[in-house]
Amino acid sequence: MSPRGDKRAQLLAKAVDDLAEHGIADLSLAPMAERLGTSKRMLIYYFGSRDALIAEAIAASRPDVSDLFHDVRDTADLEKAAWVLWEAITRGRQRRPIRILFQVLSLAPTQPERYAALAADAVRAMVEPLVPVYRALGFGELEARSRASLLISGLRGLCQDRIVTGDDERIEAAADVLIRAAAAGENRKS
Repeated sequence: MSPRGDKRAQLLAKAVDDLAEHGIADLSLAPMAERLGTSKRMLIYYFGSRDALIAEAIAASRPDVSDLFHDVRDTADLEKAAWVLWEAITRGRQRRPIRILFQVLSLAPTQPERYAALAADAVRAMVEPLVPVYRALGFGELEARSRASLLISGLRGLCQDRIVTGDDERIEAAADVLIRAAAAGENRKS
């Protein structure tokens, strides 16, 4: 990697941490740059704009669903992979960065011109890679898309509930129910 690429990657990693801690709603690049030990000019040089930086931070911080689910051959594998995803967003390396996604999803309905496309892309980037997994398990197109949405959006919602309420026992039990439901059932062709 070039020195510019190294510096950019380092700034992006720091930006992800900063956004997870300080949020995006009132994000101004000058204070962020100061916290990151750089300048607003350098953030613009490396990322182009505030919105581009946020988009890259979301992309860099979300779990790689394709990678997590690529070895799924049956419903037992699907459950295991779903638990790996759940662990990543609740206790693992995605635990803090997923807060950025929650912020974008929360802002999209009230500031659609700024966040709607970004939020929709983030959701698609996590749901779409799971659709072929469900198809390979014998589910028809609509059922595959529905189950992929159920699993990803359900886990994301439970994770947010866990952060907000701190009710770990209830949420862990709900995650178990959700994962089993998303992996089980009849294979209906749609």
